[in-house]
Amino acid sequence: MGRLSIVIADRHPVVLLGLRNLLEAHSDFKIVASCSDGTSCIEALRNLRPNIAIVDAALAGLPGLDLLSVANSEKIHTRLVFFAASEQERELLGSSAINGHSVLLKEVMPDVLLQALRQIAEHCEVSPRSSKKAPLLQGPGSEDALTMLTDRERQIIRLVSEGLSNKAIGRRLNISDGTIKVHLHHVFQKLQVSNRTALAALAIAPAGTAKVPASKKGRRRLRRS
Repeated sequence: MGRLSIVIADRHPVVLLGLRNLLEAHSDFKIVASCSDGTSCIEALRNLRPNIAIVDAALAGLPGLDLLSVANSEKIHTRLVFFAASEQERELLGSSAINGHSVLLKEVMPDVLLQALRQIAEHCEVSPRSSKKAPLLQGPGSEDALTMLTDRERQIIRLVSEGLSNKAIGRRLNISDGTIKVHLHHVFQKLQVSNRTALAALAIAPAGTAKVPASKKGRRRLRRS
């Protein structure tokens, strides 16, 4: 796999700087444009056709869903990775019927972001010459394996993808650290993954591929916490 061309777009200069420092520290990523608003971002996608764009979900001028719609209508096959500032923002973008995008909370851990970008590059055809996409995850960590998870296990995976520690997850769900460890042990066995980074990358798989859906009952509990 060659270097991934990436556009970064965020309304906050400090976020742009942080993304640039993180990605440029790894030789498999190449930042081809840095944008502060939606208009310049869509122009960069049109002109540069990068593999991936990491985009603030609330960019001025062309917010997330609008940008996604424009990119889809113009057949721009760049994989969009949206940064959401809240769970509500993530759910709104995640519910879009348009494929070709992922949604992460801005609290995501750096290693989880890097893992997700590499998975997208390895398993998704993002060349402008082809719109065909392969499944992000196959085998043990596929849709069939995900159906074996309980509602509680799905909740915990979602919180792991936000970068929360076992202690923080326990506080959010009002259960002990030991119970969290037991649940994670079961999840690792069911999905045949070996660490939290791989688990989090699975939870934030691009829309339309194998991913961990949050249960309706789980979402209600998270909103009340």
